[in-house]
Amino acid sequence: MPLSKKLAAEFFGTFVLVFGGCGAAVVSAAYPQLGIGFVGVALAFGLTVLTMVYAVGHISGGHFNPAVSVGLACGKRFPFKELIPYIVVQVLGAILASTVLYLIASGKASFSLSNGFASNGYGAHSPGGYSLMACFIAEVVLTFIFVLVIHGATDKRAPAGFAGIAIGLALTLCHLVGIPITNTSVNPARSTGPALFVGGWAIQQLWLFWVAPIIGGAIAGLLYLGLFEQR
Repeated sequence: MPLSKKLAAEFFGTFVLVFGGCGAAVVSAAYPQLGIGFVGVALAFGLTVLTMVYAVGHISGGHFNPAVSVGLACGKRFPFKELIPYIVVQVLGAILASTVLYLIASGKASFSLSNGFASNGYGAHSPGGYSLMACFIAEVVLTFIFVLVIHGATDKRAPAGFAGIAIGLALTLCHLVGIPITNTSVNPARSTGPALFVGGWAIQQLWLFWVAPIIGGAIAGLLYLGLFEQR
């Protein structure tokens, strides 16, 4: 498959992930009387990944996340030479999705970026007021779990055709745990798009949502390679 087609698939998949997941958080989570809440947002993120894995995963591998790309590269499932192009298009897809979401959400008179625009944060900007250390640990562990599931579900020894379901449910689980802590990142691209619009504190805290997920993803890739990969 030409790299250009892989990158186009990653761009599109990441766009849908961020637009669908963050869109649910911004537009629907606290909608009067009919708000979908944390569970609905968690399902939105999981469903976007599940559907995009089946839609374009056969083209690009269905990463849609720099931490996943790093983890798969560390696990020798993905060539390091394609890592930077993948990350670039993932971030661009997230930015475009955030732009489209902003144009839609700002059409409501009561909309304000001061509500966070689904940005990730720690300390005073953690939904539950969790500390920097707690948020860092959560993001490392949750990303580790997510990327480990990806390795296992896509292993050639795993049942064929079910990887997307396992991956989507794993991301849902990560959000069910992580939304009150950090608003759940486990994906640096997903964090970057909204943060660029919020600015200020969201940009200042963005480093954590690059460093922690990439560490978690890398550990998962190395662990799966060392312990579970078929020799």
